[in-house]
Amino acid sequence: MKPQEIVNMIGSLVFWGILLAAAGTFLSSLVFFLSPDLAVTLFQGIPIGEDYAYGHWGSMIVAVLIFSYFVVSFSRPMKKREWRNLGIYEAFLVALFTEMYGFPLTIYILTSVFGVSLSFGHTEGHLLAVLLSKMGIMDINRAWAFVMALSTLLLLIGFILVRNGWREIYHSTGELVTEGVYSRIRHPQYLGLLVITIAFLIQWPTILTVAMWPVLLVMYYHLAKKEEANLLEKFGDAYSEYLSRVPMFIPILQYNIKQREVEP
Repeated sequence: MKPQEIVNMIGSLVFWGILLAAAGTFLSSLVFFLSPDLAVTLFQGIPIGEDYAYGHWGSMIVAVLIFSYFVVSFSRPMKKREWRNLGIYEAFLVALFTEMYGFPLTIYILTSVFGVSLSFGHTEGHLLAVLLSKMGIMDINRAWAFVMALSTLLLLIGFILVRNGWREIYHSTGELVTEGVYSRIRHPQYLGLLVITIAFLIQWPTILTVAMWPVLLVMYYHLAKKEEANLLEKFGDAYSEYLSRVPMFIPILQYNIKQREVEP
């Protein structure tokens, strides 16, 4: 077996492992949100919260390694600017999982500097759930389940976009790829990576990741524009026609623009 085939096989195993874990989390969170009593019966004996849910540096390292392998194996950065963007993305993952499993810097700042009343259990690390609870929209357990269900659904979408985009490129022979997911979106992998970060911002927002997200957005937008300029030069009219009918990231925006163009 060739080294590249081994990398692809491991990448596929990581993808399906993450996908199954995210799907399981989504379904269990959805059950908890829709029927807390049923969830208590189903998950009886499973500890949900802790007095201090941090200091798990081994879990932090494993999470960073798994997600990093997924991103690298399916995005395949080749050029300097692609590695630079990947470096920022890696910094986002490290900052995220450090606070999720290691040291809750954001919670320390919110409690000590701003006087927000928060515990150091895992549930209250989901700050959006805490906000929904304090606003009286739903109790903390149902808010936690809602946040987890929404974020893991977005994670599933992001993972599939990244993987399907890679698959179309991998099986191409150098020609312009306009089939599959590329018939709907010009940059499905970049969109998938950004959707994954949005999911994590919903699930576990931190000061550092919230500050880094606009930087990631701008960098991937500029990277996409640079790639399009190169592809336009390489494929000419074929890519120009592709640009005119397929949106960059969000299909509904392209649809609305076309609708306005045909209106009298």
